[in-house]
Amino acid sequence: MSRSTRYTVTVQFGDCDPAGIVFFPNFLRWMDASSLHFFRTCGLPPWRELERTRGIVGTPVLEIQTRFSSPATYGDTIDVHTRIESWRNKVFVHSHRVMLGERLLCEGTETRAFVERGTDGRIHAIPVPEDIRALCS
Repeated sequence: MSRSTRYTVTVQFGDCDPAGIVFFPNFLRWMDASSLHFFRTCGLPPWRELERTRGIVGTPVLEIQTRFSSPATYGDTIDVHTRIESWRNKVFVHSHRVMLGERLLCEGTETRAFVERGTDGRIHAIPVPEDIRALCS
């Protein structure tokens, strides 16, 4: 089984819509934060340090899929469980399960790529660094 991390969020009043349920883009924001938390928990330094030392700018999202199952409201403490679902040459798929206790709120996947800044100033995908893959497996 692959490595999994847990990122905990307390839902705030401002995270909710007028009906008092979490506004759906906040789940995407928390999954993104959990993605960074995953790498930091695995031992990677901040992206700004990796850019300075290795040229790696970060892991932007290329594709995202999300399925919502149950609502949450302010005051709830939720956990985002994150793991690598698959590694490919230049991309990986992060899998997230957002839970309120034992209740599944939503689940989603993000396809991301490791990127560096080219001489033209634009970012370009690079092969997944083997040492990072090893740290995160």
